[in-house]
Amino acid sequence: MHFRSQRKYQGDVSLSDSLDADGEGSNLSLMDVISVDDDMLENLDTRESCARVRQCVEKCLTRREAKVVTLRYGLDGQEPRTQREIAAACGISRSYVSRLEKKALEKLREEMERSR
Repeated sequence: MHFRSQRKYQGDVSLSDSLDADGEGSNLSLMDVISVDDDMLENLDTRESCARVRQCVEKCLTRREAKVVTLRYGLDGQEPRTQREIAAACGISRSYVSRLEKKALEKLREEMERSR
């Protein structure tokens, strides 16, 4: 009876089961062999940082600066655009886009440091 009841567990394997002994005589388990790419915390941190940047863009930049930064760095979920593409879309010169971007990034840097 005991063997029949244990049959259903026959294919189960534990992560702590010993596979083999390494050259130094220590046991090697499945846990040692299986690698896990656990980047959940990193992803959460990245999402949180992106949310903070978006809030700062809305809070401390003018409408035009916000548009330039959003288009330039793809904050709207689209591909980042070049200064030339942004200039054409907004009807301004590329050098003006560059100046707006520089000014906006400085404002964002100051706001991010202040909100830490």
